[in-house]
Amino acid sequence: MTTIALIGNPNTGKTTLFNSLTDKYAYVGNWTGVTVEKKQGNLKGTDIVIIDLPGVYSLDPLTKDEAVVTNYLMHNKPNMILNVTNASQLKRNLLLTIEILELGYPVILVLNMIDDLRRSGYEYDLKLLEESLGCKVTTTNARGHQGIDKVREKALQYKSIPSTQLGLEYPAIIQQAIRQASTALSKDFGYPAHVARWLTIQYMGKNKVIRETAKKEKLTPLLNQEKYYDAQKFADKIFETRLQFIEKTLTNARQPLSGSNPVEVTSRIDKVVTNPILGLPIFVLIFFIMFKLSFDWVGTPLSDMLDQFISGPVSSTTNQLLIKLGAIPALRSLIINGIIAGVGGVLAFIPQIFMLFACISLLEDSGYMARAALVTDRIMQVIGLNGKSFIPLIIGFGCNVTGIMAARTVEQPKERLITTLIMPFMSCSARLPIYSLFVAAFFPHHQALIVLSIYFLGIVVALGMAKFYQVIFHVKESSVFVVELPHYHLPRLDIIWQGTWDKGKGFIKKAGTIIFAGTVLIWVLSSFGTSGFVTNSANSFAADLGRILVPVFKPIGLVQWQAISALFTGILAKEVITSSMMVMFHTSSKAFLIASLGQFMSPLTAYALLIFILLYAPCFATLATIKQETGSTKWMLYAVISSLIIAYCIAFIVFQIGQFFWG
Repeated sequence: MTTIALIGNPNTGKTTLFNSLTDKYAYVGNWTGVTVEKKQGNLKGTDIVIIDLPGVYSLDPLTKDEAVVTNYLMHNKPNMILNVTNASQLKRNLLLTIEILELGYPVILVLNMIDDLRRSGYEYDLKLLEESLGCKVTTTNARGHQGIDKVREKALQYKSIPSTQLGLEYPAIIQQAIRQASTALSKDFGYPAHVARWLTIQYMGKNKVIRETAKKEKLTPLLNQEKYYDAQKFADKIFETRLQFIEKTLTNARQPLSGSNPVEVTSRIDKVVTNPILGLPIFVLIFFIMFKLSFDWVGTPLSDMLDQFISGPVSSTTNQLLIKLGAIPALRSLIINGIIAGVGGVLAFIPQIFMLFACISLLEDSGYMARAALVTDRIMQVIGLNGKSFIPLIIGFGCNVTGIMAARTVEQPKERLITTLIMPFMSCSARLPIYSLFVAAFFPHHQALIVLSIYFLGIVVALGMAKFYQVIFHVKESSVFVVELPHYHLPRLDIIWQGTWDKGKGFIKKAGTIIFAGTVLIWVLSSFGTSGFVTNSANSFAADLGRILVPVFKPIGLVQWQAISALFTGILAKEVITSSMMVMFHTSSKAFLIASLGQFMSPLTAYALLIFILLYAPCFATLATIKQETGSTKWMLYAVISSLIIAYCIAFIVFQIGQFFWG
């Protein structure tokens, strides 16, 4: 099988290039020993397999997931490597390139985002780069689908791409140590000369994976010549030599574009948006506008139109058809008051959810999201974390499950555990239908502001708990936070749509699976009682359960059995709370449910309930992921108990203080 490995730093457009080169891609199991999924696809029109390896800054990994790249290069022999770099950040990117070139595989260096470099008024002499690095070099703008054909042509010529090994002139004592160790490796263990040299350099550079492998395969006596030299000094000298080579190479190859007027738009914008004083207020303002678009200006009007369609023509037409077919009352009730009311009621919120995801995709594609991590890094440092933990938390706004999985990039175990434990306090998209329902019912003129306050309350609670965990876990070491700040882009509609769809399709899938199952369950509980099938849900099992628990929830203002019963289904999936309310109020109309809720509770009670829903027990999928990532049922159970206690206490405080002022 012919394979091409795609390797590069994070945020170099590697995945965009991968998607452009392949007909389709698939996640094929996991890499051995880690939870990162294998992503591979065929080069368009061929059977050549392209393997998209995780983004890394170096072959000396910080986490097990990053070790995938080093392990792959050690134990596999791809026919060629496509090394994707950011053309405007080449100095940093070439540190990884040198490590790859020293291994001696056929390599094509791809200077991606070449438009950013040219926009700054410069370009590179590709022939000079090829002569210095000893590999083929090409340019692309993967976002604009430019240069993809050139990369494809070079990939098809993999047999003619030479396997040249970059031989940097390290200081004489290092060169001598490299020759001695690599010669012994080749002689005693049969390693090819280029692989032996690469292993030796990586060992001397203190690569943890190589050192562990050397110990396991009994190579250490040959590689470990530290009795002859200062190991740390050697590692530093290796790094310095590489950096000097890169600076010299880029200085010779970099050329100004004739007639250009270099304007660093990115730098000018960053002086404002990453400003220590202005950065955070701008971050809050951007999120406020995002919520205004989702809940006031665009999302809600579209949601209302979809709601009217589902509760009107869809519901009435289905009911008439069932009557004509002679369906029994219980079956009609299941379909109309159960499935259409529950699932359809949740689907009515799709415009708001997709609008929010579109805004997030726009921020990502424009380049702002990396700045958000940088701005919040200052806050994260106060509680003992850093921006590396903030990125998974931002992802958690979409789904807590993917946020927890993204926390694998945090290398310190205790810091990673803390990030995992506070993740459920991030308001995931599953809660959006609930927020939308309640803000429309109780805060019609301040919808965006109320939702923003809920989101930021979740962040405040998460950060507060993180500080608490830092103290009780006695965390002293912290992860190194490195973030690439890409140039700002004018967002592309196709990329925004793809990002929106990738984030939102899971919600639609849930509607046909988990929400459907939860809807049927709550229909059964609210349509049957001790006397059998009931037409009045007040006589149902759901009502009995809710009434039993009223004394528990009364201190936070909740005395409605419907809302209490719905909270239980929310543990299955948070969206099911909305569908449960639809079912128990026997309506598929969002407008009717909004009117009904206003008769049952006050705005203060509604706000306390929103706080409780934000913070209480994570859904089943999140709990399963916590168990998987921590390897412990104990932490999973702790997540349930601690979140319930925190949710109840904060909702209690807000309701009781609110009563003092507005009761």
